[in-house]
Amino acid sequence: MPLYMDRHDIPGITPEQVAQAHLVDLDVAPKHNVQFLTYWFDAAAGAAFCLARAERPEDMAAVHAEGHGLVANVIIPVVEDNVLKFLGKIEDPGGVPAGSGFRTILFTDLEGSTALLNELGQSEFMLLLTEHDLIIRRALVAARGREVKHTGDGFMAAFDDVGRALACAIAIQDGFDERNAAVEGAALRVRIGLAAGEPVDRGDDLFGATVNLASRICGAADAGQILVSDDVRDLGADAGYRFRDAGSRTLKGFAEPTPLYELLRDRVG
Repeated sequence: MPLYMDRHDIPGITPEQVAQAHLVDLDVAPKHNVQFLTYWFDAAAGAAFCLARAERPEDMAAVHAEGHGLVANVIIPVVEDNVLKFLGKIEDPGGVPAGSGFRTILFTDLEGSTALLNELGQSEFMLLLTEHDLIIRRALVAARGREVKHTGDGFMAAFDDVGRALACAIAIQDGFDERNAAVEGAALRVRIGLAAGEPVDRGDDLFGATVNLASRICGAADAGQILVSDDVRDLGADAGYRFRDAGSRTLKGFAEPTPLYELLRDRVG
């Protein structure tokens, strides 16, 4: 679907109100076949900007009108390559097996989400979850990843090559590190797992052993850690990424122990 960016001129609005409005947009968007990727807020100018995929700009406007009434002043089509350059450098490491069915699957999971909800209450927790979603979606857009599903406190995403998936995983962890260093209060930490193979593509979802493996690897990771399968390690090493042995784990649903590797955030090439 095409990409659009809009601008809302709303003097006096607070960051918390913008975040709440974005949460409403995310709830309403599926009804209009719109996928919101991220937003920006310029407090000094009293302006908010949304980036979304939609069939038509009218669909994006319909979400805002139905959700909260904060209709955009302008909606413009944007070129994806320009947006990606703005959001971050695009990696192009290569090293991908031929065949359109090959995917790298990435799962994220927010540490202690239930405890955070009980401690902070739903309203404050939802604000934190909005921050969480934006950090991950920003990295996905920059790495050209496909958001397959939102799991409530995490994401499942797919990539056409391993290098971009690994770059995305690092960008996600770097994003949370920067956020936690800059913001007082509750820290947000995620675990990430990746596996590569040929999942079953059914509609807008992916299934199969590769998906199950990536999910289980994510569950085996510690908060702040990125664990990968041996296939991802092999292909990633060819692209200049570095790993260390994380041992073998017996993962639910897999009869034999699975060798796992931790992705290091510095590259050799």
